[in-house]
Amino acid sequence: MKEITEILKSYAKAKKEGKKTALATVVKVEGSSYRQPGARMLVTEDGILTGAISGGCLEGDALRKALLAINQTQNKLITYDTSNEGDVEFGVQLGCNGIVHILFEYIDDSRSGNPMELLQKIADERQEAVMLTLFSLGRNTSQIGTKLLYRKNEIPTENDFGILEDIDNVLLKRATVIKKIKLENADHEALIEYIAPPISLIIAGAGNDVQPVVKMADLMGWEVTLGDGRAAHSTEKRFPEAKKVIVAKPEELVGSTKIDAQTYFVLMTHNYKYDLEVLKLLLETDCVYIGILGPKTKLDRMLDDLKKEGIMVTDNQLDKIYGPIGLDIGAENSEEIALSIISEIKAVIEGKKGTSLKYKIDKIHTAANVV
Repeated sequence: MKEITEILKSYAKAKKEGKKTALATVVKVEGSSYRQPGARMLVTEDGILTGAISGGCLEGDALRKALLAINQTQNKLITYDTSNEGDVEFGVQLGCNGIVHILFEYIDDSRSGNPMELLQKIADERQEAVMLTLFSLGRNTSQIGTKLLYRKNEIPTENDFGILEDIDNVLLKRATVIKKIKLENADHEALIEYIAPPISLIIAGAGNDVQPVVKMADLMGWEVTLGDGRAAHSTEKRFPEAKKVIVAKPEELVGSTKIDAQTYFVLMTHNYKYDLEVLKLLLETDCVYIGILGPKTKLDRMLDDLKKEGIMVTDNQLDKIYGPIGLDIGAENSEEIALSIISEIKAVIEGKKGTSLKYKIDKIHTAANVV
């Protein structure tokens, strides 16, 4: 989501300055690649790049292809074979050993439903969404491009190209797929891309050790809200990267938060009673992650105190509580602890254990299914 946000900012600036633009999207990958289907890059007519479609080896040529799409005011599909070791520019530099198909779309500001308009709708509302991009690997076949934005319980107002059931399944499984379809007797493929809303990180606490956590979360593109009972600590000046900073009691912090599957809580006030009260309130919600700063003895004490109040924490609830918070990376100072916390949350989001890729047998990235 961060990439989309940055692309939209760049597009708004280009539009204000009267510059033409093109959007490059990775629509299909065969083999290995640094970026996966759905990765995007905006190119302005004066050569400004925002986003990324590779680890850097494709961007130079992609700039030229994007400028061609702008000059010709039409969409183009370009295939890069990074598995060719004889190709010094693409194969040897990155060694991805994959074939990457990239769709370049000229952005027509006057056309309703253009790709940037659809991306803006995603940014404006905190909802799961599916973006449909149609392309063809056939020669001399027109490239239709980004055509549809779909959300749960919404009926498309335009042609769904006969893949409405596939769109529903992508939302249900939260996994991008690529499907081969026929359009006007020509072979096409549909990138049916799942786009999750941004991560909402809620932090109870406004101490100095919270500052690097907020900065790192902002770099990740997460939306950060933090609250603390101390007015002198909970200020926007101390946390300029946070989306929202409030002075709040535990019930106000939790009560003002819309908790969904993308909401993650971190308790680090250094005030035991405050953290305990927040934990008690969160146990009554569907929050998927509750990280608690401090030693294991602190969590044990919290569970004992809850038990004395007649609150029995279930195994399912315990699975959502991470205390002590963070991955075991030997963190000591505030910045290292922040890295440990952010890394653990990212691992939980992706359903990973946070181990070294050195020991991973499978591919690093999960490929989009072709159906």
